[in-house]
Amino acid sequence: MNKKVRVIGAGLAGSEASWQLAKRGFEVELIEMRPVQTTPAHTTDGFAELVCSNSLRSDDCTNSAIGLLHEELRRCGSLIMECADETKVPAGGALAVDRSTFSALVTQKITFHPLIHVVHEEISELPDDDIPTIVATGPLTSAKMAEALQKITGAEQLHFFDAIAPIVLTESIDMTKAWYQSRYDKGDKFDYLNLAMDKEEYESFVQKLLTGEKKAFHEWEKDTPYFEGCLPIEVMAERGLQTLRFGPMKPVGLTNPHHPDKKPYAIVQLRKENTNGTMMNMVGFQTKLSYPAQKEIFKTIPGLENAEFTRLGGIHRNTFVCGPKVLDERLHLKKQPNIILAGQVSGCEGYIESAAMGFLSACLLAQPDLPLPPADTALGAMLSHVTKGNVETYQPMNINFGLFSEIPDNLKRKIRGAQRKKYYCSRALESLKEWIKLSEK
Repeated sequence: MNKKVRVIGAGLAGSEASWQLAKRGFEVELIEMRPVQTTPAHTTDGFAELVCSNSLRSDDCTNSAIGLLHEELRRCGSLIMECADETKVPAGGALAVDRSTFSALVTQKITFHPLIHVVHEEISELPDDDIPTIVATGPLTSAKMAEALQKITGAEQLHFFDAIAPIVLTESIDMTKAWYQSRYDKGDKFDYLNLAMDKEEYESFVQKLLTGEKKAFHEWEKDTPYFEGCLPIEVMAERGLQTLRFGPMKPVGLTNPHHPDKKPYAIVQLRKENTNGTMMNMVGFQTKLSYPAQKEIFKTIPGLENAEFTRLGGIHRNTFVCGPKVLDERLHLKKQPNIILAGQVSGCEGYIESAAMGFLSACLLAQPDLPLPPADTALGAMLSHVTKGNVETYQPMNINFGLFSEIPDNLKRKIRGAQRKKYYCSRALESLKEWIKLSEK
C-alpha cells in the first residue's frame, strides 16, 4: 500500500485522521487553507478550532450516546479526546474545554509530529493522482472545494443548507392517539405515523409557533436565503392561519381509526426515519425555534406529550454530501475511490461526531481488511448513518440511540426507559473490545 496520504482540512476530523495515520506509519501531507484563505466563522489559524461552543456535550458513557462516543474514542486512542481531557474546564456532567488551549494543543501535537507535513494553501481541484486523499473540509467548505466536489458527486448530491425536522423515538409516541397510514393508502402504511388535531388544538398550536423563541442565524449564515421548499414551519405559519392545513398538516387522505367518524381538522405526519422504524421524522417541521421552545410546543401535539426527541429541528448553513448515495461503506467516493470524505462534509453533525468520522476514515484506509466497527457501537452506528442512511430523507445527525442496532426481541420487555440507554452503552463498550484489538494490529 502507498504509505503516503493527503488530508485536506485541519479541523477536528482532519486533525484526527492525520494523527491516526501518522501513528500507523503513514507520511501525511495535511493541507489547511487558513490563514491563506479565511472563513467567515474562524477567528484563529489554529487547528481544530471550536467555532460555536466550547461544550462537547455529555460525558456520561453509561447513559448518553455522545458520552458513549467520547469513551469509545478514548479507548481507541483519539487525539481529539486526549486534548479535550487535557484542556477541560468545569461543566457539570458535560465535557467542555478551554477553546484556545484545546486548539493550541491539537496544533502543537500535529505540527511537531515527524510524519505530518503541514501545507497552508487552498485546494481548488481534487487531486487525481494515486495518493489517497481524505477530504475533511467541514461545514464551511470553500467555494472552490465545493465546486470540485460537485464535479465528482453531481450537483444534486451536494447540499449547502440543512433543513432539519425533529426526529422522535417511535416507542415514546402515544399509540392510543397515533395510527399508521400512508396518505390515500399509497405505499406501505407503516412508512407514516399520523397524529390528529381538532380546530382548537390546531389554532393554539399555530399561535405557539408564532410566539415561540427563535434561534438567530450565525453571522456567517444570516444572509443565506430560505428555499421555498424547506421553509421553517413558523415562517409558513406567519403566512396565514390556514397555511399549514394546506401544507404539511393537510387533513386529507387519512382516517383516524381511533375516531373514524370524526374528521381531523389538521394532521401531523411522521415519516419512518430508519429501516427498522425506531425513529420517526416530523414531516415538514424544519424550524428555527429554540430547542426549549421546540420541546414545549411540539409536545402539545396529541400523541407527543411524552415524546423523546433523538434530534431537534434546525436550519443552518452546512456543506455536506448525501453520504448513502455517493459514499461506500468505508467512506470512499463511489465515483472516485481514491477520495475519502470525513467530518461534517461526509454528512454527520457535531464536533465529536466529526472527529469520529476522521478517526474511522484513517483506520479503514490504513487497514483495508479491518472490519467495520460493530453496528451496536456508537462508532458503528454513526458510520452506518453516514453511509447507509435513508437516501430520500437524509440529513446530517448527531449520534443518538435511535441509530443503534435494536435491542433483541427477547429483551425488549425487560429493558425499558432509563435501562434501555444503560443497556446500549454497556453492550457497545463490550462489543468494541474485539474491534479495538483488530484495529491495533
